[in-house]
Amino acid sequence: MTQGRPLLNRRLTEFGTTIFAEMSALAVQTGSINLGQGFPDTDGPEEIREAAVRALRAGHGNQYPPGPGVPELRSAVAEHQLRRYGLEYDPDAEVLVTTGATEAIAASLLALLEPGDEVIALEPYYDSYAACIAMAGGTRVPVTLRPHEGAYRLVLDDLRAAVTPRTRLILLNTPHNPTGTVLTRDELAAVAELACERDLLVITDEVYEHLVFEGEHIPLASFPGMRERTVSISSAGKTFSLTGWKIGWITASPDLVTAVRSAKQFLTYVSGGPFQYAVAEALRLPDSYFDELRADLRAKRDLLAGGLAEAGFGVYRPAGTYFVTTDIRPLGAGDDGFAFCRALPERCGVVAVPNAVFYDHREQGAPFVRFAFCKRTDVLTEAVTRLKGLRAS
Repeated sequence: MTQGRPLLNRRLTEFGTTIFAEMSALAVQTGSINLGQGFPDTDGPEEIREAAVRALRAGHGNQYPPGPGVPELRSAVAEHQLRRYGLEYDPDAEVLVTTGATEAIAASLLALLEPGDEVIALEPYYDSYAACIAMAGGTRVPVTLRPHEGAYRLVLDDLRAAVTPRTRLILLNTPHNPTGTVLTRDELAAVAELACERDLLVITDEVYEHLVFEGEHIPLASFPGMRERTVSISSAGKTFSLTGWKIGWITASPDLVTAVRSAKQFLTYVSGGPFQYAVAEALRLPDSYFDELRADLRAKRDLLAGGLAEAGFGVYRPAGTYFVTTDIRPLGAGDDGFAFCRALPERCGVVAVPNAVFYDHREQGAPFVRFAFCKRTDVLTEAVTRLKGLRAS
């Protein structure tokens, strides 16, 4: 304490150590299989890692890269958006490279919010959303995705009712972490209509865009009236299994990119120079790479989801991402996901994460637990074997 005040800014007092740090530490302490934190246990394509080595040796990016990102990566991002989605962006004025998607979200919120502005986010939400909204002085307004018939659904009436005169923007995540929901064309069209009607900005977190197993990923920016009011965010980490590189980007209109860059330049300024050159090559990999990635993760999803169902969990099979949400109540384990996850390593040597940490309305997420399946098949097979022991415990 100094001057009678707490050291931590009051906007951050509700945010302690993340659940991922706690559960990962528990995994190490108990020698458990860590299906809590969403990082792969294999590295990305060798040719892309070699591209980073070549860049290092050639002196590409070893000094400060350009503030907006190296031209090669900005061009590759623009090409990707055009090839995949028919969205045309100027790589010089409408693309900004960031230190992962997390910084892109933080910089966007810091740039676009004034204190007191309301931000609608789909609940459960990735934990950095709440912290970044708080740091920007905004007020988060959760709209809860509802579990229904083995999946989670957005109730459009709930979304519309959440908008007030103070609403500045919607923070949208699809494919959605942690539920695995992929918003449909009709749902996205309704979001777009609402944003245009109420003159709202939208930030879209699309980092799982290539990890869709059912349905399709449709960028919100492709809907009428949305290109000029949408900041689209993605990154290399999930698509190329290179989460440690922290290379992300935004695509948006020149005015929005300028606003976000104004905040971003005072966060990291720039980072990951050699990795930016490598990611530019990664985005130009043939379609077969992305098809094989999806097929591999779909098989792993089915392996883990099937094993969890056999173990007695209620399972919400995801349409995208690499997470499975489960209901612990069919196990007779009560409805306290925190207690369940903290006891699970000792019970069967597996670590998961309680979904309640992703909710403002903690009671809505209390009985749900998330498992990651971005692991080697042999690791998932062993985890399934261990989890099946819960029936006998």
